Amino acid sequence: MIFSNRTEAGRLLAKRLRAYENQRDVLILGIPRGGVPVAFEVAAEFHAPMDIFIVRKLGVPGSEELAFGAIASGRIRFLDREIVAAAEISESEIERITARETRELERRQRTYRGGLDPLEVKGQTVILVDDGIATGSSMQAAITALRQLKPSRLVVAVPVAPASTCRRLRPEVDDLICVHRPASFYAIGEFYENFSPVSDQTVTDLLREGTQVLARAAS
Repeated sequence: MIFSNRTEAGRLLAKRLRAYENQRDVLILGIPRGGVPVAFEVAAEFHAPMDIFIVRKLGVPGSEELAFGAIASGRIRFLDREIVAAAEISESEIERITARETRELERRQRTYRGGLDPLEVKGQTVILVDDGIATGSSMQAAITALRQLKPSRLVVAVPVAPASTCRRLRPEVDDLICVHRPASFYAIGEFYENFSPVSDQTVTDLLREGTQVLARAAS
């Protein structure tokens, strides 16, 4: 299965999430940047509130597409010790990369929110959306961080992820929805015709538009 773009992927994902439609306590969280256009389509379809949850991948030096861990909002860090050992990444390299990605995470918080507080997660059914999952390190960090905020139910929803990663993450959440689970997987982008980068401005615009869509639905 190949998605035309993130917009189409979000609409197809929304169809798989029908069980959560019309629930009053649903909150859609998109992982910037690529997960936000996907999350926007789900939130618009459900007339549900939308926010962001920032996660930064910690990439293996020289092979940055491969994550050896991730950090997330709330000072959460997850390390895949098997990948760290296999790639022979030193503790000093781990700390250096963590510091760099922490600076970027904090910059994005300031850029996207503009000082606004995040939406309340506690007691909500949270649907955490990204444009895909590869190794699962970033998603694991996000799950760990969100659990500390005490949602009543945590759902991970993505258009594409390896079947093996889905099996590994499924016990960590209340539900995991994935449109396409290929057995052979190299990178998320191979399952999109258009996988162009999403800009900071697009993330900010979609957050604002999501608020407007919700307001129109309530009026």
